[in-house]
Amino acid sequence: MTAQRLTMTIAGAFILVSLALGHINGQFDITKFGWTWMLIFVGANLFQSGLTKFCLMTIILKKLGAK
Repeated sequence: MTAQRLTMTIAGAFILVSLALGHINGQFDITKFGWTWMLIFVGANLFQSGLTKFCLMTIILKKLGAK
C-alpha cells in the first residue's frame, strides 16, 4: 500500500470514527443534520478508495482533463 492510499484510508477512518463517537456520545442526532450524511459519504469513499484504488472523483476529473 502506497503512502497516498494509506493516507486516504486513515483519513476516511478518522472521519467515520469521529462521526460514530459523536453520535454515540449524543453530541448530535444523525437524522437531523443533512451535512452529517455528506461527511459519512466522504469518509466512506476516502476509506474505500484507500483500500481498493477506485475513486470515482479521480476518474471524473481525469476525463475533464486534470492530470
